This record gives sequence, C-alpha cells and structure tokens, in this order.
Amino acid sequence: MHRRRAALPRYHRYLNPQAQILILDAGGQYCHLIARKVRDLGVYSEVRASETPAEELGAAKGIIISGGPSSVYDPGSPTVDPAIFTRGQAVLGICYGQQLMAHVLGGGVQKGDKGEFGLATLDLEATADPLFAGLGGRQQVWMSHRDLVAGLPEGFVNVGRTDTCPVAAIAAPARRLYAVQFHPEVVHTTRGKQLLANFVFRVCQCEKDWDASHRAPLIEQEIREAAGKRNVFFFVSGGVDSTVAFALCTRALGNSRVRGVYVDTGLMREGETDFVRRMPGITVECAQEQFLAALEGVTDPERKRHIIGEEFVRVQERVIEARRLLDEQWILGQGTIYPDTIESGGTAKAALIKTHHNRVAGIQKLIEEGRIVEPLKSLYKDEVRAVGRELALPADLLDRHPFPGPGLAIRCLCSDVDAPVRDTADGCVIPVHSVGVQGDSRSYAPVLAIGQLDPARATELINRVSGVNRVIASVAGPAPLTGMQVSASSLTPARLARLRTADATVRRLSHEAGFDRRIWQFPVVLIPLGTADSPDSIVLRPIDSVDGMTAQSVVMEPALLERISKELLGQEGIAGVFYDLTHKPPATIEWE
Repeated sequence: MHRRRAALPRYHRYLNPQAQILILDAGGQYCHLIARKVRDLGVYSEVRASETPAEELGAAKGIIISGGPSSVYDPGSPTVDPAIFTRGQAVLGICYGQQLMAHVLGGGVQKGDKGEFGLATLDLEATADPLFAGLGGRQQVWMSHRDLVAGLPEGFVNVGRTDTCPVAAIAAPARRLYAVQFHPEVVHTTRGKQLLANFVFRVCQCEKDWDASHRAPLIEQEIREAAGKRNVFFFVSGGVDSTVAFALCTRALGNSRVRGVYVDTGLMREGETDFVRRMPGITVECAQEQFLAALEGVTDPERKRHIIGEEFVRVQERVIEARRLLDEQWILGQGTIYPDTIESGGTAKAALIKTHHNRVAGIQKLIEEGRIVEPLKSLYKDEVRAVGRELALPADLLDRHPFPGPGLAIRCLCSDVDAPVRDTADGCVIPVHSVGVQGDSRSYAPVLAIGQLDPARATELINRVSGVNRVIASVAGPAPLTGMQVSASSLTPARLARLRTADATVRRLSHEAGFDRRIWQFPVVLIPLGTADSPDSIVLRPIDSVDGMTAQSVVMEPALLERISKELLGQEGIAGVFYDLTHKPPATIEWE
C-alpha cells in the first residue's frame, strides 16, 4: 500500500525574486538551455522575448541574446531594443545573438561561403578580459550557422576565429558588450561552462541565489495544484520520461488517484511490451491494427507523427469511455520534456523541427482546456534522470536509452517513388530524405554516402556540400552503391518486423560488448535502399549526448562493427549496412 509522505514545507525556487540574468529569445533551439545552464551555476535566470523594451528588463545584471534560425536581414527577423546596449548592463550575444549585436551596432553580417555545423576548433587570442579568463588558446566549440559577422561595429575587437569563421568572438570590454558565434551552452563546447561562469560572475558580478537540487517535492506540489481534486490518467511508454512523471504523480496524489495504461501500437521494439507488463500499476491496451491501418501508405515524416499523436488521442478517448472516466474528475498526465516542446516549435520564435506526438492538435486542445498535467515539461533528459534518482527509481530503468514516442514508425523510412543513387565527386547522394536542424531551422534533405568510416571527413562534407544534411558511411554490402536504388515503400508489417529484428540484434551485440554503456542512445534505422532481392538497408546511429539538444556521433570498435554487420547482412531483406557519422546539428538524433 502506498504511504503518503509527510507534507514538506513549501520553499522558494530562488531567494531573490528578480532574475539576475535575462535571456532574450531569438528563436533558437537552445534558448531555454542557456537559462538552465545559468541556473546550474546557482544564479536565477529567466527567458524574455527578444523585442522586450529595455526599460522592462529591470535591474538584471546581465542579458544574453540567444541563437536563432533567422538571418538579420530577413523581413520580420527577431531583433532587440538597441537601448539594451547603452544601459550599462552586460550583454552577451550567442550565435545569431552575435550577428544581431553586430548588425544593430553598425557592423556587417553576410552569408558565409559554407556553413559550419557541429564541432570546430576555436583559436582564442590571449586576453586579460574577464569573459575569456582561464579559457586558454585552442579549444573545441560547437557551431551551427551559415551567416557570419564580416565587419566589426565601432569599438569592438575580434578575439577568436575558426578555419571557417574568421570572426568567432568579439568584445567591447569598456562597454561590457561581448558576443560569440559558437554555442557555449552545449556540452560539446568543452570550456563553454567556464565562459558562461565568467560572464555571470566576473562580468555581471552575480551572486548565487538558486539551488537546483531536491526538485521532486516542488514538482509534487505543482502536480497537486494542477490536479486539484481531480485524478490523473497516464498513457505510459515504459521509458524514462513517462515513468518518472507517473511516479511523481503517484507520490503527489496517491495510488488510488493515478492510473496508467501502456498502448501497444505495433510500433514498439522487441520485448518492450513484455517489459512494461512487469511494471506495477500499468495495464496494456492493444491497438496495433488501429495504428498500422492509419499509417498505411503514409511516407511523409510529419504526417506520420501527426497521425500517431491523433491515434493516441482516439485510444485515450476509447479507454476513458470504457473505464467511465469521462467526468470532470479526470485529467491526462504526460511525460513531456522540454526538448519535445522546443522541437515542436512550441516557444515564441522556435522553428518547427518535428512535431512530437504529445504536441499534436488533440493534445493542444486538452492543454487549452486545462485537462493536462506535465510534471517534466520544463526539464531536460538528464534532469529527469536526476529527479528519478531522487525518487529512488531503479537504475536499470533510469539508465535505459531513450526511445521515441512514435516508436519504430520514425525509424522505418519510406519513399513515394523509385529513385536511383546518384554518384558525385564527394560521394553518392542517396535519395532518402531525413530531418535535420541547420542554423536552428528544420531541413529535410537527401543523404550523402561515403566509403570511409571517417568522422572528420563527414564533418567537412556536411559543412561544404549544400543540399544534404547527413553523411553516412557504407560499411557492408554491395559496391559500388550505384548498383542499389531506393524503392517506393511505406510502413508495412514486413518492413517493421525487419527493423524490429535488426534493432534487437544491434541491442544484443552492443550490450554484450559493453558498447551501450558508452553511449546515450542508439537508433537503428531502416531505409528503402537495396536490390531487387533485398530492398532495405540498415543505418546505425550511435550517439553521445547529455540533454538531447546536441549530440555527437560515436564510432564503435571495428570488431564489434564487423560482427553486427555480418549478422545484419544475414537477415532476410537487408542489402547493406551504413553508419551515420553526423552530429546534431546539422542532423537530428532520429532520422524523422
């Protein structure tokens, strides 16, 4: 029997109600990640619209202008009140924020000869300026841009450059104005945390006023306030997010007020439904035929996601009606996390990258009606795991690799038409489109295949070659690739079964070798590229990440790759094996 914990005293999230650092949202994918990283330093921060008048920015000690998908010359592109640069507050521009600062203050911005996406090497000039104190000279940074600063505003100096970006960091120390083209808020910028700390503490002279630990009691109190006297009904996936959200609601409201159902959509990986059946308090609803019928013949990734989300709503309505949960005493619980909202274009200026199933129209309507509780909606994946540890949930659950809500549907790529592979000087263009995020905007482009497992070569190509957003290496199968072709295909039970078997094979061998403990997630993707006898190929996509907002491709050991490739090629219908070498950005973690 569940025992309610003794009520904990309500305490403030921060000691000072006035945010010391304000982040101006220029529409980037990482805007709220900047705010989160500042709070991780122990300083309270908030996000405001980029056009917020300077006089409304209060007594904040510092302002950060975020990145964004626009060009400063685009009609209606995000801007800022120029007065923010003359009020004496310290200002840091990041990515688009650097370009906007330069543009507003009279500098020049232009489109670069080629983009710069993913890892880059920054050469930072020796400087005594407090923003760059202790950072040293050469360092790894994370880029996501095509435009760049071509002329400095009056009074600024250039203090950093990369091979592709001659103006990667600028400063006007006497005015406390700084900007960088790279993203210090992501983990792949190795000294980004130090740079943000320098801005917060050395430049802005902030004092610590925020404690990010012990979040579970606060979230439980928010759940009680959102639910009131109503009960909560959860659709859980068995993954980290929905399970932690379900556990929080159960602790906040008690077992009798929270119910959970797992929907078997027919899009789940091997063994997933059996795993969930063993979880306490969860029942299984079988809906394979409903989902597969709705997805029949659909090839567009956004349509897939919308259909899956809307079918979830239909299942929800059927289950609620069957269990007599139609009255006002019930609301829906979801394990939505912050990246879901960001990528679905759910903030003021964020670009739509891909619509998550928990952000389709039917769910939005329930949100507007106040019929949704989402305990984790402001958290990132690593924060969700931290809350799960607070709840003492088992490690084998919390350490599971993320699995997308739409399941294997978005890992089983489709095509409307037959199309040949096209040979080029840089590699073979595979006419299978995948989703990417380039310059904080959605891209949907073909894939470039090369013959070498060479991450550096892949990064160079993705920055230079236009019209593609992902580079893969051919590691097993026919050569040359021009002997293969893309075939018209859709989501069929046979193709899903083929992917399910391949996914199970890769998971088993990765676990036996210990490789799965070195990475954050390992999507296995089926693409309709092959021969008459074997129409599909497998793409391996192991990545490392912390919060899912950025990710780095990880190359496995040759012996393990050979073993995996051999088993996959022995599977019916599989013609080739490829390896995704692309970071996020410019590619997303999932292909759709």
